[in-house]
Amino acid sequence: MEKKTETLLSRKVGEKATLKLKRRGNSGNSVLYGFGMFGLVGWSIAFPTVAGALIGMWLDKHYPIKHSWTLALLVAGLFLGCACAWYWISREERKIRKDKEKNK
Repeated sequence: MEKKTETLLSRKVGEKATLKLKRRGNSGNSVLYGFGMFGLVGWSIAFPTVAGALIGMWLDKHYPIKHSWTLALLVAGLFLGCACAWYWISREERKIRKDKEKNK
């Protein structure tokens, strides 16, 4: 009975150790990768927002209307940027879930 328990215990420990080594060796989950994703999300929101504001300012200067182009395009850029960030984050979440299911 003791031999069988040791075998079961050693097998479980071996499986967990293998899983940890796989995860540790996966460079996609490093700290630098996480900071890179923060940067990607930040720029995907900031760039369209600032671009929308700049285009809106140019339109306000050259084609003035009753309402502000700047405000309208700033909001449109912010919406577009948030949609892009949501896309990137959900794509990464799907990858993580797929890897977890594969490693089970």
